[in-house]
Amino acid sequence: MLEASKFGSEEKVVIRAGGCSVTFLPKLGGKIASILVGDHELLQAPLAPYGPRTRTMSFDEGDASGWDECLPSVAGCTVETAAGPASVPDHGDLWRVAWQPLATSETSASFRGECFSLPLALERTVTLTETAKGWQLKVDYKMTNTGETAAPWSWCAHTSYAAEAGDRIVLPASINTLRLEGSGGGRLGKGGDQVSWPVATLVNGSKTDLSVAQGPESGIGDKLFAGPLSAAENWCVLERPRAGVRIKVGFDPAATPYLGVWICYGGWPDRPGTKQACVALEPSTAPVDSLAKTGPWSLDLAPGKSFFWPMVVEIESIQG
Repeated sequence: MLEASKFGSEEKVVIRAGGCSVTFLPKLGGKIASILVGDHELLQAPLAPYGPRTRTMSFDEGDASGWDECLPSVAGCTVETAAGPASVPDHGDLWRVAWQPLATSETSASFRGECFSLPLALERTVTLTETAKGWQLKVDYKMTNTGETAAPWSWCAHTSYAAEAGDRIVLPASINTLRLEGSGGGRLGKGGDQVSWPVATLVNGSKTDLSVAQGPESGIGDKLFAGPLSAAENWCVLERPRAGVRIKVGFDPAATPYLGVWICYGGWPDRPGTKQACVALEPSTAPVDSLAKTGPWSLDLAPGKSFFWPMVVEIESIQG
């Protein structure tokens, strides 16, 4: 049944289907704070207590957990627009602002968040259903230019799934190289380098299997991109045997032709304190984090126009 209660000190909305529940925090950027299967939490836990966000704080000053929407950029940057220069903050606008509920039911919830750096509004509807093998989250997005001039934009689903040593990332067999966005300590090279997948050569000459999660003592923090992807390369998987789940993310490469892969096993944030232990599988519109880095992937949305795209998360129960 639909709940409207407290998650810590924050209002929450919960949808359920069978033994799975999904928790939203509308006032904290519409964050999906929890995907709970039985007693297993599938998302990265908060690194710090939930709290107010400002328009200028860095992402690592917050809880840096769960599932946020990065729009209109992942990296902070300044971009030129028809209306003049626009300054986009770290990880975009939407994780910082309260979202408005549009519709809720026992198994579905819709919210709307509005950007402040560019005239863009995002509506997201999540529908949870029980399936023969587990559960499905069907996610439908609608983005609208609410301004009077064209607006540049890029988006990624910032979905940080909890991970532990031995978990495995599975990509389509046709994907054998990824573009490196950044690598903690430069272990994989420098931004823009091509990195072999799944077995990569480190800068010290040794090899590592990027598809196998490591423990938090490894201090790894790498961001990579696959794409542009074909119609058949429309999925990625995180297998978590000890947690008893297999998470498959599906998307439409015609609308979101890139896949960001963030692997973090104790390697971020750089500040003292709790570190992430997660794998983020991020369908994206661009193969770079910064909206200011332009290329064939660059997008503009005309005033008054909307853009739609889907995403599906399938959770399958497996034996550990």
